[in-house]
Amino acid sequence: MKIAEIKEMSTADLAERIEAEVVNYNQTVINHAISPLENPAQIKQLRRTIARMKTELRERELNNK
Repeated sequence: MKIAEIKEMSTADLAERIEAEVVNYNQTVINHAISPLENPAQIKQLRRTIARMKTELRERELNNK
């Protein structure tokens, strides 16, 4: 997910999307532990996407204060 797409999302949508992505990430890690993924770089990509979204959410919190 691109940063521009993240910035366009509303705060509520962003929070929901973070929760969904964290669940997806955890499931992917568990699946990878059981049987290796075709593309293990997916895990790194998901982790970075979650970090980008959390960073944007935190930035919005700080700007509202």
